[in-house]
Amino acid sequence: MSQFDLADTGQRDRATPCPSIGRRHWIAGVAAAAGTMAMQRQSVAAESSDDKGYIDAHVHVWTPDTKTYPLDDRYDVSAMQPPSFTPKQLMQLAEPLGVSRIVLIQMSFYGFDNSYMLDVIANHPGRFSGVAVIDPEDHPVETMKSLKSKGVRGFRIVSGKKDPDRWLTGEGMKQMWACAADESMAICPLINPEYLPSVDKMCRQYPETNVVIDHFARIGIDGTIHDQDLDALCRLAEHQHTYVKTSAFYALGKKTAPYTDLGAMIHRLAHAFGTDRLMWATDCPYQVQDGHTYHESLDLIRSKLDFLSDRDRSWMLRKTAEKVFFS
Repeated sequence: MSQFDLADTGQRDRATPCPSIGRRHWIAGVAAAAGTMAMQRQSVAAESSDDKGYIDAHVHVWTPDTKTYPLDDRYDVSAMQPPSFTPKQLMQLAEPLGVSRIVLIQMSFYGFDNSYMLDVIANHPGRFSGVAVIDPEDHPVETMKSLKSKGVRGFRIVSGKKDPDRWLTGEGMKQMWACAADESMAICPLINPEYLPSVDKMCRQYPETNVVIDHFARIGIDGTIHDQDLDALCRLAEHQHTYVKTSAFYALGKKTAPYTDLGAMIHRLAHAFGTDRLMWATDCPYQVQDGHTYHESLDLIRSKLDFLSDRDRSWMLRKTAEKVFFS
């Protein structure tokens, strides 16, 4: 599966079909990426933001150990492509490039059981923060507070194919948004552009809630960045606690490195939100499949967009994610 976060929705809204990625293809891709990164290790590490390292604000991890960490009933091991993406495999890609901290996003394979992500956080103090997935109808406030004590700082909500005007109207969802404001945690919608107006409405009702939009709200997944979609995303900038992940470059626009065709969209968002409300992320492991690499994602923000100043890059590559997910 190579389209970003489609495994998390159980569907392929506005996306092209996704071929499976075999183990040999995966290993070959990682080996090539590792070779490139080895040559860049010293110079890149020296450039990392303020000597504290970059933060990748969106990564999924999972383990082939399905006995200790069972999959949700909706999935079997055939859905796990690649078969394994552990913290060790992740950091082999990220650390040589100066990425020292990661925001983990609960993988849909595990449903509402966040155990694997929580164990990763506990086993690597200070390195990982988490975005969990919970059942909004099952005591959400108590669950959110408990997960906060274990390193979770955000909660993913997924629109799926729900009614765009009604998917956020449930009582449990309202409790989640209110609790996130009270506890300084984030609500993280994985949505298509048609759901942006409903998020805007909730931002008006809960103005103190941190809201982090994943992957530009998937604008450009069909190959075209539609002005009306970008207008809708930019309207969220009037809410001072909204943020956008500039991420999943491999799946948007031309879907080809160096991804500079996404520059105009990033420039527009930087003007609307300010770079202190934008955060870079890869969406690994999907960013390192089908010939795409980790460093190509990082390099778009680090060196390919001339309109970004050093200050802008510092916020996008570390400070914004640090403020939202590591404070």
